[in-house]
Amino acid sequence: MSSYRKKHNKRNKRKTKAGGIIHTYQRYDPVRFPSPTQPAPDLISGAFDHMLMYGNRRELTSEELARAIRIDPSQIQGLGPSLDALIAMLEQRKQKILDTYETGQVLEKSGLAYANLATAAAPPPLLADRYEHAVNEEQIYDLERLWYAVEDDRSPFARHLVQLIEVLGNKYQIEDLASRYSFVGSEPLEVDQAIEVKEELEKIDELLEQLRQAQENSQIYVIDMDMLAEFAEEPDLEQLQDMQRMIEDYVKDLAESQGLDDVSGHFNLTPKAYKVFQGKLLERIFSNLQESKTGRHQGPTEGEGSVEVQQTKAYEFGDSIAHMDLPQTFINSLIRSGTGDSIKLHPDDIEVHKTRNSPKCATAVIMDMSGSMRYEGQYMNVKRMALALDGLIRSEYPGDFVQFIEMYTFGKVCHRSEIINLLPKPVTITDPIVRFKVDMSNPEISEVQLPPHFTNIQHSLQLARQHLSAQDTPNRQVILITDGLPTSHFDQEWLYLLYPPDPSTDDATMREAMRCQQDGICINIFLVPSWSQSEEDIRFAYRLAESTSGRVFFTAGSDLDRFVVWDYVEQKREIIG
Repeated sequence: MSSYRKKHNKRNKRKTKAGGIIHTYQRYDPVRFPSPTQPAPDLISGAFDHMLMYGNRRELTSEELARAIRIDPSQIQGLGPSLDALIAMLEQRKQKILDTYETGQVLEKSGLAYANLATAAAPPPLLADRYEHAVNEEQIYDLERLWYAVEDDRSPFARHLVQLIEVLGNKYQIEDLASRYSFVGSEPLEVDQAIEVKEELEKIDELLEQLRQAQENSQIYVIDMDMLAEFAEEPDLEQLQDMQRMIEDYVKDLAESQGLDDVSGHFNLTPKAYKVFQGKLLERIFSNLQESKTGRHQGPTEGEGSVEVQQTKAYEFGDSIAHMDLPQTFINSLIRSGTGDSIKLHPDDIEVHKTRNSPKCATAVIMDMSGSMRYEGQYMNVKRMALALDGLIRSEYPGDFVQFIEMYTFGKVCHRSEIINLLPKPVTITDPIVRFKVDMSNPEISEVQLPPHFTNIQHSLQLARQHLSAQDTPNRQVILITDGLPTSHFDQEWLYLLYPPDPSTDDATMREAMRCQQDGICINIFLVPSWSQSEEDIRFAYRLAESTSGRVFFTAGSDLDRFVVWDYVEQKREIIG
């Protein structure tokens, strides 16, 4: 055992540290966890961000939920000072190591050990040149390839190569140690000692990062307790573990109140959670606009699908008494009959508010889940937009119709409850040119046999048109969210997968757009950025939108929900007048 390791183990047995014994959480008061004067942390957004990224393919555990929560550290008595003390202890330990040792001599030792071992080898004549090149380049990969070229892995040269690879690896680590840390001490290190010092410094750096992260948002679960046990005192660890358990219990209670259902230690999203998250999305979207410009205020929407305007008119047979203007009606009666002990209403006295019916809108939202949507997490922005729009329509325009459609190699109708599970399709074909034709009428061919990552705008528009045409309203629109050109289309029973994008796919998509136009359906395209997006993608989007008198929006991915929701609201205002 090296002298450094012996010193390290002895230090652990004594339980003494450079920073002294640290007593943490002395001011912790469980009764005030968290402070009752503080608003409850937002647990829903973190949970939904997790689900938006992974869908339901990964279970959300209590620990993951605790990692997602953002708690103000001021809500936890003693947390801040305690973490400060642990950070100070680790920083002191790190600085003590840097002040003790120097790395100049061990660098020379590691280099000399490698050179001596390299010259002592006796490579076979056929491998001599390759060996000399690998040694001079100091590349472990070249030495490994040379080992595989040796026919007998038990030969002296093969065993020599294994030793040389190990020595070169040590040389790499010591060079990394000397370049990353500024040693100012004078005590020399042996090679094994230097590697142990490097491991300890890396652990300290990792723990410091974890503690600072916990310090910012109280995410104590990020702290590796086993690693921290190598440096911290036992009372500190016990108190920190108690705090972890307390936060876990708090998170469980908070999860229940915000609509997360705990089932055997795993959390499911309930309808209440959906409603809470959608409300938070809409609050964020509308809070970004100035009240004076929008004139919109958050609040409940009630009524029978009509919008009241300021003008009044004389009552006519068939008008709803619910819309009666009572003050003006009584004024008319007083003017007609004069003052008296009683007021008698005449049918001619009655005035009612003029109303306009709020026309029902029908919308189909096509969500691109092709392979390219995985870049920069664009699929998460699409799902967040869909949840926000669904929340808006359900809360403020309950008479409107909305249908979500998932778009990949096929178009697929998607229920609102399935949005959270959508993920971009894995890329299964990486060939630069794909020309694929499939007869989908063949009963032996199923969807699961085909590459799913293509983009079928034509089929998705067809599904949207079928659902929208069945709605009894002249206000029909398609909201198409995509990042580029279509690469898949149907021609009767034949499915074509074509990459790079082919004119035949463009033509088939445009023909379906014209059918939408004939049915009075407008196509609005929200074009999200992509690394492969080109001018050709933009020109196609314009042609597709203009064929139905629609529009093209260029949006940053994170602003997609705001663009879509606000365009929907503005269109409703134009329809109402």
